Amino acid sequence: MPNLPPVTRYLLITNVLVFALQLFLHDASTFALSQHFALWPLGPDVTGTVADGQLVTAGFRPWQVVTYAFMHGGYTHILFNMFALYMFGGVIERTFGARNYAIYYFVCAIVAAVAQLFVVKYFTHGFYPTLGASGAIFGLLLAFGMLYPQEKVFLVFLPIPMPAWLFVIGYAVVELVLGVTGTQAGVAHFAHLGGMVGGYVMIQYWRGKLPLKPKQRLLR
Repeated sequence: MPNLPPVTRYLLITNVLVFALQLFLHDASTFALSQHFALWPLGPDVTGTVADGQLVTAGFRPWQVVTYAFMHGGYTHILFNMFALYMFGGVIERTFGARNYAIYYFVCAIVAAVAQLFVVKYFTHGFYPTLGASGAIFGLLLAFGMLYPQEKVFLVFLPIPMPAWLFVIGYAVVELVLGVTGTQAGVAHFAHLGGMVGGYVMIQYWRGKLPLKPKQRLLR
């Protein structure tokens, strides 16, 4: 990873190391890490059964809105997220600069967590952990689509080049439809959309297009 800027490189390394720790502790079955660091629904600790039948006592902690974004549910989950971070993170970090990029990444992750907490509390009412960098990754996709709208991108399983703005809008629509219809269980679609919303607000703020103005405009 010698060509990656520092924040993206450290994010990749940290995610991989945390996933390795999850594997070492057999977190998928023991919840040794997930019990404390995945994102659990708002409210006091609850003892309940999660999807695989495992009995777990867990509850929301404030730090989970950050720590959940460094944990993953399996090889495919981390592979796709880290591939997207590798593909888009470096470009966005070089555009924003390291400090602002780090702020942007974590704002997207936190807004994604808040969106997920809201949906679970008021709509799905489930008892399950949320984990993964996807909310922040969708924020990076949103940034790429807004800042480089005419760049060509394509899905791995659909190798048809399309402009980045169309790719991002199409992806957001798909996420919204899947989230509303609930046709893809086990995926936090509204967390993905929350990451995009957080990213959009940050970019518009840095462009000076919100009522609250930055001290210095960072983006055109």
